[in-house]
Amino acid sequence: MSWKIERVEGADLDLDEVLEVYRASGLGERRPIEDRERFAAMLGHANLVLVARDEPGALIGIVRAVSDFSYVTYLSDIAVTLGQQRSGVGRALIAATQAEAPGVKIVLLSAPAAVDYYPRIGFTQHNSAWVLNP
Repeated sequence: MSWKIERVEGADLDLDEVLEVYRASGLGERRPIEDRERFAAMLGHANLVLVARDEPGALIGIVRAVSDFSYVTYLSDIAVTLGQQRSGVGRALIAATQAEAPGVKIVLLSAPAAVDYYPRIGFTQHNSAWVLNP
């Protein structure tokens, strides 16, 4: 393992560095990365943010989540740069999310490209999720 996971305050992160991870992961295609103000608010209002950095310190992955730390954690985003995907970074970020809120279920909506990933790491599909767009 040549990376480190840590919990951070989303508002303290370098916005450009985070946006680059979203672009480099492919998740930026489904997030408002061109709206810097909105994206900064997304980071600042998430109450559970974890990052993965490589040994030189470059950001290579991020989890942005909202949790009540009692019943459920909604994993809003998990982004890992393409060069680090399949290296265990995503799995480690999810494990770190579980460690921050032990005994709490994690819920997420999968990006289409990741639908096959989540069952392989222990998630079960839930068929009654609903979305109400603004």
